[in-house]
Amino acid sequence: MDQAGRRYGLPYRALTDFVPPTPKPARVLDRHACVYQGHRFAHVVFEHQDGPASLLVIDASEGVSHQDQRLAERIDGAGTAIVVVLNKWDLVATEEREQIKIDVADRLGFLGYAPVLTLSALTGKNVRHLLPALTEAETAYHMRIPTAKLIQVIRDAQQRHPPPLDGKHRPRILYATQGAADPPTFTLFATRMLPPTYLRYVERKIREAFDLGPTPIKIRVRRRNG
Repeated sequence: MDQAGRRYGLPYRALTDFVPPTPKPARVLDRHACVYQGHRFAHVVFEHQDGPASLLVIDASEGVSHQDQRLAERIDGAGTAIVVVLNKWDLVATEEREQIKIDVADRLGFLGYAPVLTLSALTGKNVRHLLPALTEAETAYHMRIPTAKLIQVIRDAQQRHPPPLDGKHRPRILYATQGAADPPTFTLFATRMLPPTYLRYVERKIREAFDLGPTPIKIRVRRRNG
């Protein structure tokens, strides 16, 4: 961190305050991002060293840029848990804060599961919330769910809201299992392929049931005759 800070002439001292001393210190994940557009605290991605959680640090006074979106897409594509940090929140006028949050939700909609923290690295306001958010994201990222409990959640979800008809036939999910963690990856065995809208519904039910909010999850569908 310090060497990178001297190399790029950036005030990393405030940024390192984001993560208190832990066995997994923070490190810069994308150093080139540190100097995009000359911003000092914008467009920076950190991760816990050897850990699965990343921080996307955005300059709240300027909002989400195209570069921020590109970095977020890279993290999402890598399947890494992410916490979005809106830094310099103290510089955003009170009447503009709600719109900033709306813009973040819109431009980073594909990270809808990620917690968004508002803080100021300079004053230290709300920095205390960062480590708990990272810890929660890491815990969810490693989580493994017993098959019996997963099947029950899928069964209940299917009873409340059955899959839409595929022609004259209605798909059914016959079985489900978690094939991997880091991130949690689930395989659904169904009589027919399921539309994306229904998969999003199933994903939401899994997140709610097992508190997987802060981590990406993957769902795969395999066809099996019922």
